[in-house]
Amino acid sequence: MSTDSVSIAFAGSGGAGVLTAGNVLLEAAASAGWYAYLSRSAGPQIRGGESVTLLRVSRNRVESHDDDFRLLLAIDWRNFERFVAELPLSGDSLLIGDAEAGPLPECLAAYAARYCELPLKRIAKGMSQGRPNMVALGVLAAAIGIPCDKVTEALAHTLRDKGQAAMDAGAACVTAGMECARELPLIKLPAAPAPRAHGERLLITGNEATGLGAVRGGVRFVSAYPITPATEILEWLAPSVDRLGGTLVQAEDELASVNQAIGASFGGTPSLTATSGPGLALMLESIGLAVAAEVPIVVVDVMRGGPSTGIPTKSEQADLGMALYGLHGDAPHLVLAPLSVADCLFTTQWAVHLAEALQTPAIVLSDQSLGQSRAVIERPADLAFIGRRQTLEDIGERYARYAVTTSGVSPMAIPGMPGGQYTAEGLEHSEAGTPSGSAADHAAQLQKRRRKLTDFDYGTHWAEIEGEATTAVITWGSTTGPVREALNRRAVAGWATRMVAMRLLAPARPDAMRQALDGVERVLIVEQCEGGQFHHYLRAHYDLPAEVRTLCKPGPLPIRPQEVYTRIEDWH
Repeated sequence: MSTDSVSIAFAGSGGAGVLTAGNVLLEAAASAGWYAYLSRSAGPQIRGGESVTLLRVSRNRVESHDDDFRLLLAIDWRNFERFVAELPLSGDSLLIGDAEAGPLPECLAAYAARYCELPLKRIAKGMSQGRPNMVALGVLAAAIGIPCDKVTEALAHTLRDKGQAAMDAGAACVTAGMECARELPLIKLPAAPAPRAHGERLLITGNEATGLGAVRGGVRFVSAYPITPATEILEWLAPSVDRLGGTLVQAEDELASVNQAIGASFGGTPSLTATSGPGLALMLESIGLAVAAEVPIVVVDVMRGGPSTGIPTKSEQADLGMALYGLHGDAPHLVLAPLSVADCLFTTQWAVHLAEALQTPAIVLSDQSLGQSRAVIERPADLAFIGRRQTLEDIGERYARYAVTTSGVSPMAIPGMPGGQYTAEGLEHSEAGTPSGSAADHAAQLQKRRRKLTDFDYGTHWAEIEGEATTAVITWGSTTGPVREALNRRAVAGWATRMVAMRLLAPARPDAMRQALDGVERVLIVEQCEGGQFHHYLRAHYDLPAEVRTLCKPGPLPIRPQEVYTRIEDWH
């Protein structure tokens, strides 16, 4: 367990306000100079019902939760057994429960952890507009050493729309909770980091970062159909796109949303839709249309547990196979995956750039863990990746929309341009766009669509590669955070390990991977998927060293740093 951070969990039933209090504590910690990472775990009903807020506060940047939690506070224990497996504890952990909530649940009694009862509800009842979650907020802040003024500032920011009375009541409850915590064995954070200038960092979720990356990349049309856990992308984009002169339309279903995005892009506007696994499954035929017609769109899939409706509120990486191979026929397209909350911005912006430049669909595979987690990140720089497609400027003699060019990319006429008419549909076609069943036309267009992706120079952005060693870990998406932390721990212990975290999953880059694995003798493949989809993908497209092992684990339990560390240690 890290000595530079503290992990806490805050549990309660529906309406207890544990997510609100957790976000206030996150903001207070950030204001005090710390880095922090917050996620939530909810029951199967998606909204309402019991939930747990998970918060890690650290001196250094954090991209995942730690191996166990030092502090667990529950306003009540209702249905708490649903979360026990997600809350690893140790003998050093401190458990806090409300005195009115009943005894410690049997599912926690097996841990040799300290348990304290506090009168959270009784204190709240004795105060005007008092709420137990605000008292608990004060307890948590005092327990880990977050200054009171930072907490009340963050609370005022959160409650500003509820009026002065609500802010005053919340501050009074926080103060009372801090007084109550004086009797506890405190879990102090290490020495505070140096103060940070205002504006140097952001508090942002992965879904918000995805939306920001989209508009920075040039997206000005969004078609939306709400689905957990992707809806926040659409909610963030609605006012943002409008302020930039764009449009967001709520469609009647997922199929309509992807078709509207294709139509808007055909008209010349960079377009995006966001969904989760069930929605992506419905969109695949239309994504194939965009491949054949060479119309750029971006489809963000915030993955969740499956199959079918699965576990809407939990994370998994099991949509990889569908994203890579779900389109019928030879349908080359882009598949990308952000590696952290912060990287959701970069990867989405890059996806817009690539889709526009290569006139093809791009599927961005985020997941619930990245999308709905909130983190303190460094303010990202303004990048030069702006979606620019090659459009027709001069008709010339006879316009051939799908002319076979050296790069595979041919100029696209915008509707209404005199002389630029062409047929854009899912049927195979000649260079002019005329539907064709000719073997020669089919082969030429297949090769054109493949070549423009495989021959493009993606630079170094295809993966993040760190370290030099004969043992390497290959991973992708949200598992990058725990892998990076595990390898940092090994480095502190004097053992070097290489990491290859893939951001570009399709098209495959065998030459780049060969260079990344130069000198590597052993590879550990890490993914959050029971069936090992990433492992099989790597075996299919890349030459790997002779010794390959896997850490394939399904959701909803996350992969933790110590699991990766131990798997490598067992190997050696």
